[in-house]
Amino acid sequence: MRDYLLFRASRALPCLYAYHEGMRRLRILAAALLLTFHVAATAAPEKVLRTFLSTGETGLDPAVASDIATLSVLENLFDPLLRYDYLARPVALRPNTAAAMPEADKDGLGFTVRIRPGLVFTPDPAFKGARREVTAADYVYSLKRLYDPALRSPWLFLFEGKIAGDAALKTAFSYDTSIAGLQALDRYTLRIRLTAADRNFLLYLATPASSVVAREVIEAYPGQAGNHPVGTGPFKLGTWKRSDTMVLLANRANTAPFDTTVKGDPLAASLQGKRLPLLDRVELRIAEEFQGRMLGFLGAEYDYLEQVPESLTGMVIEGGQLKPELAARGITLTRFPVLQTYYMWMNMEDPVVGGYGRARVALRRAIALSYNSGEDVHLLKKGFALRAESPLPPNVLGYDPAYRSPIQYNKALANALLERYGYTGRDADGFRRTPSGQPLTLTMHSEATITGRLRDEFWRKNLNAIGLRVAFKSDKKTEIIKASRLGKVQMFESNWIADFPDAENFYQVLYGPNSGRGNYARFNLPEFNRRFEQSRSITDSAARQRLYNEMNDLVHAYNPWVPLTHPISADLQHPWVKNYRRHPVELTTWRYLDIDAAAGSDASGDNIR
Repeated sequence: MRDYLLFRASRALPCLYAYHEGMRRLRILAAALLLTFHVAATAAPEKVLRTFLSTGETGLDPAVASDIATLSVLENLFDPLLRYDYLARPVALRPNTAAAMPEADKDGLGFTVRIRPGLVFTPDPAFKGARREVTAADYVYSLKRLYDPALRSPWLFLFEGKIAGDAALKTAFSYDTSIAGLQALDRYTLRIRLTAADRNFLLYLATPASSVVAREVIEAYPGQAGNHPVGTGPFKLGTWKRSDTMVLLANRANTAPFDTTVKGDPLAASLQGKRLPLLDRVELRIAEEFQGRMLGFLGAEYDYLEQVPESLTGMVIEGGQLKPELAARGITLTRFPVLQTYYMWMNMEDPVVGGYGRARVALRRAIALSYNSGEDVHLLKKGFALRAESPLPPNVLGYDPAYRSPIQYNKALANALLERYGYTGRDADGFRRTPSGQPLTLTMHSEATITGRLRDEFWRKNLNAIGLRVAFKSDKKTEIIKASRLGKVQMFESNWIADFPDAENFYQVLYGPNSGRGNYARFNLPEFNRRFEQSRSITDSAARQRLYNEMNDLVHAYNPWVPLTHPISADLQHPWVKNYRRHPVELTTWRYLDIDAAAGSDASGDNIR
């Protein structure tokens, strides 16, 4: 019996061992799972900025895009050599992909730029699995793209005729054409030589249009580069549903620690030395309707709102101040003078309103005189705008605060002018006919939004008051821009926001050779063109100011534009958005922003974002 019991015990020992070993492993596994859950629960939540684009984006190609929505994305995906100091006022440039500020030749005609080694493009199949470093030759290629006639770049005006030898790119374009003024001396050294000194040239090197792209990517997707954005910026494209949503993901491969020349600023101290971007994601929606933007912000779907729509100001502002119930939620209101001009342009090649003869000038002048700026500023803009006296907004170099437009709201004068130059005949419904007796109908394009419809009614009232019939064509802004480039739009309200803070950037939109690019009015007046060219090369500031005022007078004499307003932006932000400070030139602040999750929770601890 004893032997039998020993035998049974010996058979049971392995089973007992296996049982205890299994339980031990289960305890280890359970502990590991608990640790995983604990780490997941205690890890910092992803920092996500939620915001919107005001219109649908066009192709994401820095050489081609010119609308604000697309440029806002591009300045986060791509990198120019230089960038503006986030906090410096007045604005100042800093190195971006450049290792230091460009070294200028003594004659002011040449610049040597050294590029930071180790910068890489975001991965793409075009690189065939290789890590693709940025070189000086990439910047040579990228700047040459602006000359490519197939692209019709709206940014060619920045460089055309200014870089030594670039005429060779205009006569027989080829990316392989070598020009003296644009050379890669070695892997990281870029050499630029100008035909004449240009005080603004370094500002051009801070625009999205001068950002670096990789030739392999452009050639891998012929004609489709805007659908495959591959850059070096602080973010990279995550997901993209055209004209609907877009997600940008942090790209920290190239960013250097934050630095600024500003001292004594608490925000500078808070950001100093931090690697950017601080956000992990930027989630973008297209929000073309002003009401949707406002409701989205108030419902915490958007983290900040720039330029409160004037038609909805009463929802958030009372007596010039933020409503108390919104202030109690930690929302803040700031006013920001935007370097921006709103204007209504008329196509100078259009058979109805275009031309330089007296009758057509009289028609455009009458239209300009019909514009009721007081009603626009005080009733439609709710006081958050200044009347535009010229194309230049305040705080742009070259702005003259003493200059006053000779064109003021005057219905009687507008009617008298039309009568004098032959617009005397009337239809049965009372509207004027052309001097030749033909029916006259103006056609104005407008955005298919609530505000667009309000602007339609505003212009209808102004123009009907002087006997002019007007019809409106509503469409998406991106479609109107496409038609404008082709010269198929007669009249349209638009705006120009500074690419760089100098008068040249605004007057070039009226420069004849830029017709069909930024110059949608197709204004091509030799007297204006000559003064514009002189102003770019002159160094005497007083003489340049005289030229600017003469250019203003010519704009008011021929009226390709009706200058409207300069906006004073009412900006709102939720308390969880940190480091926000709107920049006068750069369109976004995303790379600098942070999200405070605690500030986005209510008293019970629930996330209200």
